[in-house]
Amino acid sequence: MTAPAELSPTLQLACDLIRRPSVTPVDADCQTQMMNRLGAVGFQLEPMRIEDVDNFWASHGAQDGPVLCFAGHTDVVPTGPVQQWQHEPFEALIDADGMLCGRGAADMKGSLASMVVASERFVHDYPNHRGKVAFLITSDEEGPAHHGTKAVVERLKARNERLDWCIVGEPSSTTLLGDVVKNGRRGSLGAKLTVRGKQGHVAYPHLARNPIHLAAPALAELAAEHWDEGNAFFPPTSFQISNLNSGTGATNVVPGELTALFNFRFSTESTVEGLQQRVAAILDKHQLEWSIDWALSGLPFLTEPGDLLDAVSSSIKAVTGRETRPSTSGGTSDGRFIATMGTQVVELGPVNATIHQVDERILASDLDLLTEIYYQTLVRLLA
Repeated sequence: MTAPAELSPTLQLACDLIRRPSVTPVDADCQTQMMNRLGAVGFQLEPMRIEDVDNFWASHGAQDGPVLCFAGHTDVVPTGPVQQWQHEPFEALIDADGMLCGRGAADMKGSLASMVVASERFVHDYPNHRGKVAFLITSDEEGPAHHGTKAVVERLKARNERLDWCIVGEPSSTTLLGDVVKNGRRGSLGAKLTVRGKQGHVAYPHLARNPIHLAAPALAELAAEHWDEGNAFFPPTSFQISNLNSGTGATNVVPGELTALFNFRFSTESTVEGLQQRVAAILDKHQLEWSIDWALSGLPFLTEPGDLLDAVSSSIKAVTGRETRPSTSGGTSDGRFIATMGTQVVELGPVNATIHQVDERILASDLDLLTEIYYQTLVRLLA
């Protein structure tokens, strides 16, 4: 373990945040710590507790001019079996290999620490910078995400707040810090499909209608359907069945109903309405008696090359010497809510190899590099 006195300001703050057991949606005063630091250098602070979720909005600078927002979450996923960890999950230590260990090191308390320290330095060096530096922080990203970033964005929209650029601190890097940034994400559209048949005795199939037999050809066609070609930034839209349930538990009963859960991860080449209509057409083609409940988790978003992506890429190159690769792979993030404001959004954070795993860890020295990347991005856009 490295002695606290030997740690950089970023690592000291990262360790402090990791030691707070903020399992979603609990914040454990992580946001209080961040707000104290930001308030001390002149940020205007606005805590927003919505239902059982802590959020805050903070800003520094003039009302006019562009706005660069840092966004992230203080909540972490549960630890899993504590006895399987090499070290206590919330101990926050740096091991002999120079790895910062602890739940949230990568996802995403390390990024939060880098954002705060970079912003402290920037407003000190450029007190009269143009535009605004802002923070949008939630404790409801790893959970349902109803009362976190989504709800804060709705409030910001209602009062006509402007967000030109946003850096989300999600762990985007794959092998080395900055090798990948996310410049978009696919949309996520889920559904619960119910196909109705008629329950009966297996020995008298003519008196029953088996929903499993009826639905199977339609499900096979949905799975084989080519939904779109994707584009230069997105792979083709995918369809996956995640659950299939039917039966009464007895071996001699034809069930009366089948339910299937499925999900689309879709590109900007498809729309919600278009996917729903095509699913309905296939189900009707097979003459099924069906109903469906749709659940849209997020629309796809894309930040094409421009001011933000250029500034981030140039900063990564200057600090690490690496050329970064934009990517839209992976699941959803809170960037999907922020993008609805017409904001250019990128995700940039540590290596994601151990996120949500036992023994989550990142290279400690990467956080100081990440702080410098954030700082140089601020300079390029707002100095």
